[in-house]
Amino acid sequence: MSPAIEIKNLSHYYGDSPVLKDLSFSIHKGDFFIIIGPNGSGKTTLMNTISGILNPQKGRLEIFGRSIQSYNRKNLAKTIAFVPQMFPADFPFSVTEMVLMGRSPYLGILGLEKEEDIKLANQAMNFTEVKHLAHRKLNQLSGGERQRVFIARAICQEPQIILLDEPTASLDLAHQVKVMNLMDRLKREKGITIIMVSHDLNLAAMYGNRLLLLNKGQTVSLGPPQKVLTSHKLEATYGCRLLVDESPLGKFPRIMLVPGSRG
Repeated sequence: MSPAIEIKNLSHYYGDSPVLKDLSFSIHKGDFFIIIGPNGSGKTTLMNTISGILNPQKGRLEIFGRSIQSYNRKNLAKTIAFVPQMFPADFPFSVTEMVLMGRSPYLGILGLEKEEDIKLANQAMNFTEVKHLAHRKLNQLSGGERQRVFIARAICQEPQIILLDEPTASLDLAHQVKVMNLMDRLKREKGITIIMVSHDLNLAAMYGNRLLLLNKGQTVSLGPPQKVLTSHKLEATYGCRLLVDESPLGKFPRIMLVPGSRG
């Protein structure tokens, strides 16, 4: 069976500066795949390439065995949903209207929702626990509530893959856990492949079954958290001292910054 995503010798440049350098890896169907690395390591550029926002400049990107260039915009939107890091909070839309935007790849030329579209939107809002906010405007919601609305919109797209660029970056601890648990449920209950960029190494260790550690556009390590999140690899990548041991919550690493230390 073909992987969900296969990347072969992918490189990307901004002017003469390489941002991604000859990346090759696969993401399996049903993975909770988390991309980690310091600022400027190429995480967002990689995510924008997988989503189709950027075209591969060099190398090949395949989605379920087909080159990404063989997908038109509508078919790509039926396959991949993308939740970017930041959304304007002042969109003049209600929660229901925003979630229904996920149905746009399936609507006819008049863009009118049918009963089935409304049903799917309600199911997505129930799944993300925002149904009680259905008639509220986005600017009336907290950051955590808005993030769950945008995830509901992605679910309403009925994709096989959901991409998220740092979905917990501006959230408090309780909302971080809600979002990560939600992603884990999508993987387990709906079989959706989750691909996420995160700066939080401990969340990556707890939830990701496969991690990609990037630095300066290159792969440092790829595999399960126990393989990727070692003190040697992380200290060399991030340039600071870290303590890595086994979490008391399970058989996955726990990462702690050593105060006052620099590489």
